This record gives sequence, structure tokens and C-alpha cells, in this order.
Amino acid sequence: MKEDKLICPGCGAGIQTEDPEKPGYVPPAALNREIVVCMRCFRLQHYNEVQEIPLRNTDFTNQLHDLAKEDALIVKIVDAFDIEGSWIPGFQRYIGRNDVLLLVNKMDLLPKSINENRLKDWIRREAKEQGLKPAGVMLMSAEKKQSVEKAAAKMDELRHGKDVYITGCTNVGKSTFINALIEAFGGDEEQRITASGYPGTTLDLIDIPLDDGRSMYDTPGVINERQLAHYVSRKDLKALTPSREIKPVIYQLEEKQTLFIAGLARMDFNEGNRNSFVVYVDNELLIHRTKLDNADALYENHKGEMLSPPGRETLEEMPAFAEHTFHIKQPKMDIVISGLGWITVVEPDAVVTVYAPKGTGVTIREAVI
Repeated sequence: MKEDKLICPGCGAGIQTEDPEKPGYVPPAALNREIVVCMRCFRLQHYNEVQEIPLRNTDFTNQLHDLAKEDALIVKIVDAFDIEGSWIPGFQRYIGRNDVLLLVNKMDLLPKSINENRLKDWIRREAKEQGLKPAGVMLMSAEKKQSVEKAAAKMDELRHGKDVYITGCTNVGKSTFINALIEAFGGDEEQRITASGYPGTTLDLIDIPLDDGRSMYDTPGVINERQLAHYVSRKDLKALTPSREIKPVIYQLEEKQTLFIAGLARMDFNEGNRNSFVVYVDNELLIHRTKLDNADALYENHKGEMLSPPGRETLEEMPAFAEHTFHIKQPKMDIVISGLGWITVVEPDAVVTVYAPKGTGVTIREAVI
């Protein structure tokens, strides 16, 4: 039996009663409820349990391709903590000539000392390099309800009576943002959608009606394989994802010293004068300093134990570390490990090598803070 007319308000999947392993499954008896939510969303909302659903990134990028055919405002959300990992490659070609509002979410995770105007300028330059010319850039925190109503006002200004599509990579906070909007403007509880810290919560387009007869759509998150989140277990993902303001930690390193960020990444200071390295990662992650000569043995002897996360479950599946060497020629440069955080190298003329699971994005940029 398949109920074609029903969709789950939490994830957008079509409700069905045939296969518990597929999206949208509900037990037949649940069809009598006033609000029918699929079993996956129900368990996620009430027990924080995630049912594995096979996700194919082509399904989601195909939906993005359709946006170029629409006459709409496109809202692209990026993660302030993982800006590089939350870009969608080739985004401009997906959306055609539609205007784009760029919302930088999770600002509550960045230190309060950050210069917001400088960050906006940096975001605009980064967007330009990605081939994107946003009609506006705004900073917010959907989780903390900061600047959500200002973002809504900007959306209303830019949409000119058109539909709105909320887009972004997995785990940037699209569903949290929409729920914050619904709460701020007195929407029905029935309109609230499933939000979680796990990638791939939204499985299909979700239609939220607007007052003028138009709609706002939550789109499924596009999977960016360069995010570290895709290489760790759910337990380890929770451990490496910040939930409050990051407190940077400064290390004075001599040449031939190494920093381990838990067991998830390693940075070797190969060459240069004594230098300062400022680490921006979740406050609970252990950062361990050692001599470069001891680093290989230390990792082999303590991974999954002192150097954790990752735990044993992740270690069995996680790709081997890949090596990325940078010659830092300018002062105050960030080395970014997508989804984990970044390390600011304060002084120039330093050669460093960063190790992270193969496939994880490791890049260098002008210091954001």
C-alpha cells in the first residue's frame, strides 16, 4: 500500500507503508493520526536516533538543476564554522539568473571578537571566486534566533513576490533556519520540519506556504564529500561539532614539533623560526603537542584512546591520512580542515604539513579572525 498524497512534513519524503528501509515509512496504524510523520523523523525528533537511508548526491543536485527553470529568490546558507566545506561547487550554473541571498549561519560559534564587516567582505570575495555574485550577505544564528527576522526581512525585500528556495550543503542549518522563521512569525506546529546535527535530514522538497500565496521550499542538503563529517561515525560527529562559542588556544611551537587535534588531524611544523599557532576547534577536543620525531609512534600507540575521537568504530572505516604541505609566506594565514576547524599561523616563513583523512578538504586562506 502506498499513500501518494501524503508527504512527511519533517523531511519531505512521500509517506508509504510498504518498506521500513525506504524513506517515508510509517506503520499502517499511524495513517490515522492528525499529523502523519515518517518513522525516521519521529525517532529522530523524539529519540535522536537516525535511520540509515541510502543517499545519492545526484538526486539532490538534479533538484538544484531545476532551480534554473524557476523565477525565484534563492537563499544559500553556509556554515560560518565550515565556510569552505559548505560551498556547493558550480552553484551559479544550477540557479541560472535568479538572485541569491547568502546567509552565513552559526555565527554564535565564532569568537565574539570577530570583525563582522571584515568577515562579510571576505565572504563576498570568496563568493566571487566561486563564480557567485550574491544580492546580499547576512550573518545570523538560526539556533540562537539571532538576526533571523532581519534575514526574513531581507528575503522579503529581494523576492519581489516570488517563491523562495532555501539551499545549502548538508548540516548547514537550513531546516533549523526555517523552523526559526515559522516560530518567529507564528506558523503552525504542523509546518515545523525535522532538524538535526546529522547530514541528510531533509530528503525531498518541503513546501511552506507564505502569506501572499507563494511558497518557501526547504531543499535537501547537497553532500560535499570534502567535509570531515562524511568520514566519521555519528558519535564522533557530535564530538567534533561545536555547540557553543569556540575558545581559541595558542601554541608557541619550535621547528620540528607536532600538534595532534584529537586523532582526527595532525600538523607538523617542519621549518621556520619559533611561531605562534592559534587553534580553532571544538573546545572539548584534546590537542596534544609532541616532537615530530615521536609523532608517528604516538599516533599508532594512542589512536582511538588518548587520541580520540575518532573511536574504534570510525577508525575501522576512516580513510588513511593524506598529506598537505604549505609554505606560509604571509603573516596570519589560516589552514582550514573542513568540518574540524582551522589553525592560524601567525608569523610568515613557515613550512607546515597537515594530515587529515583522505578526501577531507584542507586549504589555506587569509586569516578570518
